[in-house]
Amino acid sequence: MATSRIPAAIDALVARWTALPALAGVLVLDGPTTTDLTKVQDLVYVGWQPNAENGIAVEMQQDFAHIGGYTRDERFDILCFAESWTGDFDIKARRTRSFELFAACENDLRASGANPAAPNLGGAVLFSGITQASLFQQQTDKGAQVGVAFRVSCTARI
Repeated sequence: MATSRIPAAIDALVARWTALPALAGVLVLDGPTTTDLTKVQDLVYVGWQPNAENGIAVEMQQDFAHIGGYTRDERFDILCFAESWTGDFDIKARRTRSFELFAACENDLRASGANPAAPNLGGAVLFSGITQASLFQQQTDKGAQVGVAFRVSCTARI
């Protein structure tokens, strides 16, 4: 019996967004990396955000689904980050691109006629969707860095 659907949901997001045509040429990362990414312009992280408290990747809650405790309801938020960086100082262009990356992720999780099973991440969860986002932007000695930190909120039955 599974104790959590978190690993399956993260795996599903990484696989979906790596294969997503709207993110062609974008590096989709599973969690944080130690690799030098200064030459990579567009990135989407699954299970990581800058400045997340103590490296938190997911926040989760579980409750008994029914009396007797045979099944549990699980709710969790996967922290994600879409970032654009080119080395120039055009913060408007980086902000626009970061929101394009964010929109690609959000649109992928919307149920539609062509994509009715999107919110369940291929069966990993009952449903998911983006519920919160924050814009980060700064000018550094290496140019404008802009990103959108967001949460993919999921509900599962285990």
